[in-house]
Amino acid sequence: MPIVSSLRYSVVSTYLCRCPSKRLTTRISRRLNSPEMSITEIYSKGARIWIPHPEKIWVGAQVKEYSKKALLVLTDDNETKELAVKSDDDLPPLRNPDILIGQNDLTSLSYLHEPAVLYNLQVRFCQSKNIYTYCGIVLVAINPYCEVSIYDSGTIWMYRGKNMGDLDPHIFAVAEEAYTKIEREQMNQSIIVSGESGAGKTVSAKYAMRYFATVGGSSKETQVEKKVLASSPIMEAIGNAKTIRNDNSSRFGKYIELHFSKSYTIIGASMSTYLLEKSRVVFQASGERNYHIFYQMCAARKTLQHLSIEDATEYNYLCDPDSIIPGVNDEKQFDETSNALLTLGFTQKTIDDIFTVLASVLNLGNVGISEHGGGDNEVAVISSNDTYLNCIAKLLELDGNELRRWLCNRKIVSMRETINKQLSSSEARQSRDALAKHIYACLFTWIVAHINRELITSTEAKHRFIGVLDIYGFETFEINSFEQFCINYANEKLQQQFNNHVFQLEQEEYFKEGIEWKF
Repeated sequence: MPIVSSLRYSVVSTYLCRCPSKRLTTRISRRLNSPEMSITEIYSKGARIWIPHPEKIWVGAQVKEYSKKALLVLTDDNETKELAVKSDDDLPPLRNPDILIGQNDLTSLSYLHEPAVLYNLQVRFCQSKNIYTYCGIVLVAINPYCEVSIYDSGTIWMYRGKNMGDLDPHIFAVAEEAYTKIEREQMNQSIIVSGESGAGKTVSAKYAMRYFATVGGSSKETQVEKKVLASSPIMEAIGNAKTIRNDNSSRFGKYIELHFSKSYTIIGASMSTYLLEKSRVVFQASGERNYHIFYQMCAARKTLQHLSIEDATEYNYLCDPDSIIPGVNDEKQFDETSNALLTLGFTQKTIDDIFTVLASVLNLGNVGISEHGGGDNEVAVISSNDTYLNCIAKLLELDGNELRRWLCNRKIVSMRETINKQLSSSEARQSRDALAKHIYACLFTWIVAHINRELITSTEAKHRFIGVLDIYGFETFEINSFEQFCINYANEKLQQQFNNHVFQLEQEEYFKEGIEWKF
């Protein structure tokens, strides 16, 4: 069976301040101390192997004949191939026995390499509909790209008090492990969700938070649990967007700390954000959307009549014709965002002001900037009758003439004098877009700061915390900007932290038992 190449998964790792899996160490120790089999015995006739494939990534095969220089194999597609073997490093990876296929913990496999991992994940996902698989202390989560009914309150309480491995792999099991550690070992915990863009990291982080809000809540639900859960739809509205890989992709990094009292109930939370993708406000690649909040407002334009909101197709910043996400009701999402804002203490007037600023950003993209003159004498001009500019001036209570002037001019201040320089049409458009990005980024930061103030609802000092990190994944496009560099650099640093925790700590366990292992 070939291994599909479209499998996207995220990795959820809990930083529990403990030694890695003893089970993994013991199993490998036992294997390495057993009598060694020769290469000839391992790759004898009938041995089952994996071989690379240009389209299917890996395909299964069976050894028909082995020599020191080549392997003659028959693939599962009934193709006979000869594989050159110049050294032992050229030997193909071995397949696991059928009895081990579909294991819920990858460390239970006899052979743990790329094709074995991918095939086991594929079997569990495609045949058993299991999106979660353990790999020792790590949880691998596959994005099903659809709603799955495994996150209700009954499932949450089913995992409460259970150890990892007692039940099927689940994000709730990882969350329970972290919660148990702060209770029993009095140590702060962190959950890191990593993976490529579109792997489903945000959803995993959201359900981990839901678990903590449920089991860490008081017997009677208090405002703090409601506010913690209400922060998710707000941040998704202003920080998530449709990309070619994911209909709800986070375009910023987020670290949330949940604060617990001495009785281990949630008493507050705090949120830090990183690397907001400001360029998306003014430009999106083909097939992608701007931030969800803009489409929600356009869908609810009857409710926002006082802001003169138009259909999404009328705005240059929302110009992608494929702006509808299947299965998503933007108007309903607008109501959820508005209700979440109320839950988090935003007054109705403040909410109206937020939508007013956002409407101004949309109108900025439609301000018409033309050129006057030519050559070196070309300057930018905005008509005094520009509907969108006048709308911005009205919404933000600005002087329309001053706004028009400073969109087309730049003030240069030196030690001796101040010079007003007229901009060309292209420079004015860049200035307009820069203003739109700056306004959106400032509003985003202000909303996060307000949410943080509302999440600290108790005067009681925090006893312990659990942190949840959700940062957007590695990206590479045909044209990559400084934003991609920052995103990928942050991902690389995160990967190094992951490697240090999972592999270096495991390596230390091997050394203690006299097992030599390098990675």
